[in-house]
Amino acid sequence: MYKIGVIGDRISVQGFAAVGLTTFAVNGPEEASEILKGTEVQDYAVIYITEQLAAQCEAAIAMHRYSRTPAVILIPGKEGSLGIGLRQVGKRVEKAVGSNIFGD
Repeated sequence: MYKIGVIGDRISVQGFAAVGLTTFAVNGPEEASEILKGTEVQDYAVIYITEQLAAQCEAAIAMHRYSRTPAVILIPGKEGSLGIGLRQVGKRVEKAVGSNIFGD
């Protein structure tokens, strides 16, 4: 059975543990990259990662871009949204439907 994980700073991920998701509290982008590159995520269908970390470990995320699992989804961290996740969704929707339905 696949699992769902969340990677981020301790404050950003602690609430996800309360609802039963596996959390990876990291101290920086190096740790997040190691988790994404390692075998820790083999049994995960979805990995959520805070936008702040994702912006700093793009290469590790890119490794999963075309793989079936895990899907890497960006979420806002404790600092709030940087808009990266929403822009990625917009690009994928535009590619799928052929038009920017969200506007700018």
